[in-house]
Amino acid sequence: MDRRTFLGLTGASTAGALLASNDSNAETSAMDNYLDPKKIRHRNRDRSTVVSTHGMVCTSQPLATMAGADVLKAGGNAIDAAVAANAMLSLVEPMSCGPGGDLFAIVWKESEKKLHGLNASGRSPYDWSLRKAKKLGLKEIAFTSPLSWSMPGCVSGWGALLERFGSRSLAAALAPSIETAREGFPVSPIIASGWTGASGFAPAAAATFLPGGKGPRYGEIFKNPDLADFFEILSRDGAQAFYHGEIAERIVNYSKEAGGRFSLKDFRDHTADWVEPVNTSYRGHDVWELPPNGQGIAALQMLNLLEHFDIGAMGPNSAEQLHLFIEAKKLAFEDRAVYYADMDFEKVPVQELISKAYAAERVRHINPRLAAQKVAAGRIKGGADTIYLCTADNEGNMVSFIQSNYYGFGSKHVPG
Repeated sequence: MDRRTFLGLTGASTAGALLASNDSNAETSAMDNYLDPKKIRHRNRDRSTVVSTHGMVCTSQPLATMAGADVLKAGGNAIDAAVAANAMLSLVEPMSCGPGGDLFAIVWKESEKKLHGLNASGRSPYDWSLRKAKKLGLKEIAFTSPLSWSMPGCVSGWGALLERFGSRSLAAALAPSIETAREGFPVSPIIASGWTGASGFAPAAAATFLPGGKGPRYGEIFKNPDLADFFEILSRDGAQAFYHGEIAERIVNYSKEAGGRFSLKDFRDHTADWVEPVNTSYRGHDVWELPPNGQGIAALQMLNLLEHFDIGAMGPNSAEQLHLFIEAKKLAFEDRAVYYADMDFEKVPVQELISKAYAAERVRHINPRLAAQKVAAGRIKGGADTIYLCTADNEGNMVSFIQSNYYGFGSKHVPG
């Protein structure tokens, strides 16, 4: 099993990015940063660009956005709003995110004028390794197999964010989702399309997500009282209840029954880690990402490549522009497959990969008029769908936030 195949089978989550001007004359040049209406006319045909003075919450579903906005209106900050919005998304968009997945966040703390990175992804169980997979004769690991499970990091991420930067409790953040899970909500059209035809669920998961034997259609009311019960345990006992109590025991017992490798030690030893974000510049702006084990620096590599072309002169979403984006992505993703890894175990050449010099070398492989049929990773000297949300408050705090099950409905397993 080569590294690229292994990564494709086990999954890698991305990290969010924050843009910050590094122009010393930022205030005097603010007018230059407004969107050009001519350039966005075809991009935003059916909506206006939103502007606010007291804060903002952006998510993929209105109920999640409202949950976060209500937190801001009640005096909470951007961090509180992000957790509340994510909790609601785990209810209303369960195919894309949920407490069984990973969480990555970048927090701008205005009072400190500093970015903070949080990696709340999950490690493999102690009793599982590539060596053991090979010993079993496995050539691949199915997305829905219990052998694909890594430790759920999401809840530890909620706890870490609120403990360090939040102004409200986890119970307050979860309250809107508990109420909505019990009362039910009408399924929106795009999310309904992700539910339609969903199959391959384990029995408990099917009972949860396929009421009546099928996924809810657009406009139908979906309830998830079990999720409400789960959130109430967290509200009462805190985020650590996921890793040191009844919830962990249920997951471990289910793992043993289903053929997984989880142990209580995996849960007890899990940590969410605060890390230093890394950055590159793009046309006068600093762009920040979290370092691996996530794949966020691929965005930095792509920006370094695209800086060599006059992107602004091209029509938004034009064939010319999209061609360059795709070609840059091919090169960055090939490096991702070869070089990105868990930095607790492997030396990842992060600074070389996001350097301007490396991009200048790699950009030679982009032909503006021809699509590359095959690309190779660069030579370093010495060496499924996901939700995104972001929040801002009236103090200037901001959160860039990714939380994912990696694959549609994760592994499609739910403990009873």
